[in-house]
Amino acid sequence: MIGFAFTATLINYLDRQVLSVVVTSPEFKAAVPLTEETYGYVTSAFMLAYAVMNGLSGPFIDRVGTRIGYAACMLWWSVAGLLHVFARGAFSLGLFRFLLGAGEAGNWPAAAKLVGEWFPPKERALASGIFNSGAAIGAVISTPIIAWLVLRWGWQSAFAVMGGLGLIWIAGWWWTYSVPAAAPGTKPAAPIAVRDLLRTRFVIAFTISKVFMDPVWYFFVFWFPKYLSDVHHFSLKEIGWKGWIPYFTAAVGNLAGGFLTAQLISRGVPVPVARRRSTAVFALLMLCTIPAILTDSAPLAIALVSLTTFGYTGYSANTLAFPADVFPKNAVASVWGLASMGSGFGGMLFMALSGWLIAHFGYTPVFIGYGIMPVIALLIVLLGLGPLQRDPRFTDEALASRR
Repeated sequence: MIGFAFTATLINYLDRQVLSVVVTSPEFKAAVPLTEETYGYVTSAFMLAYAVMNGLSGPFIDRVGTRIGYAACMLWWSVAGLLHVFARGAFSLGLFRFLLGAGEAGNWPAAAKLVGEWFPPKERALASGIFNSGAAIGAVISTPIIAWLVLRWGWQSAFAVMGGLGLIWIAGWWWTYSVPAAAPGTKPAAPIAVRDLLRTRFVIAFTISKVFMDPVWYFFVFWFPKYLSDVHHFSLKEIGWKGWIPYFTAAVGNLAGGFLTAQLISRGVPVPVARRRSTAVFALLMLCTIPAILTDSAPLAIALVSLTTFGYTGYSANTLAFPADVFPKNAVASVWGLASMGSGFGGMLFMALSGWLIAHFGYTPVFIGYGIMPVIALLIVLLGLGPLQRDPRFTDEALASRR
């Protein structure tokens, strides 16, 4: 089951990553001319849809179930990815990115719900790390594959191939996925109202933390190949050979985040404490973003950015498990979707701001800002979330008393 979530997340990032590599192609630049500012706005269009639809996709998946909800989201974003073939300017490209973001928003609520359905609390961080590593591995393999496709068959081929993979996934998913059988005599719980979730300290603080944390990752997903081209003068071929490295370390970070937490738990550290310690270790690694822009050495810059992406995914592997620790299974997708609205709106704001800053001042202030933001997110998580244990308002007894 976790293999499906891993593969879906990998496909999600294959589709998402195409533009960041294709945008460095001379043929694409001629067909779809973009400045740094307009590229920032195009990436913001993706993040706007991602933000809004996170708030809708989570409750939708909780209501229709993981099987139908995941398939619907995959179908939407795969078709949107295929539409990029027809982009002819900033407006059409921005529209297709908006549609892509709307569909891709459903991946993490669905995957988080799958983990909550299939795994006990002590295994959730590692299971989350496994499926979330699909994002990094997708980014790793997409960079050389997309560069190869563009060089051999043109930029449209990259969008066509990556978009088609999702349609294949749907066929396997539809005939395979099932929800674990409930205990005899157990009645399915009704979904929890969104307004009740929004009144909790956890949802508010978690959402705000994602405003500051997730845009760091989005920046390196959408801008890193362009940064290598602009600052270190990498060709498309060089980007294909070397631009995958930070995404590879991100894949390792996913597993390292779950492994560290599991080791702490095995040594007697309580689950909530182990999760918080792991998030702190990995978030502080992301300070490496700042020295990455202060060096003229391309290898050193790539190494430092790689530590940042390693830190981000190690942090994420643990925070992906947070909602299932606090809320019942029938609310996990909703909680993750609502919190991810912070991710989307933060990404929308900071992607547009990044484009403007880069156009006027270069990459230095952007890297410094993204080095500081993870510390802000960490402080919110450590001080603002409250206890990482089942919220008493959402226990089976409390929910039953409301009916």
